[in-house]
Amino acid sequence: MQTEHAKLSYVEVTAKDLPLYCPRPSMTLWNGHPRVAIPVDKTGEARCPYCGTMYKFKGELPKGHH
Repeated sequence: MQTEHAKLSYVEVTAKDLPLYCPRPSMTLWNGHPRVAIPVDKTGEARCPYCGTMYKFKGELPKGHH
């Protein structure tokens, strides 16, 4: 995973990052927003509706239970 900071708009995540939420624990407090689930495991990528950070899943997407 890449280092996160205020100007970063793209983050690679893996299965160990799931379930995925934004803001991430490594983000600074001043740029925080309400915690929101990011459904990157559904399509392989998803954007945070608050800060615009794009999260992209790296590796094989997890298999669903359905």
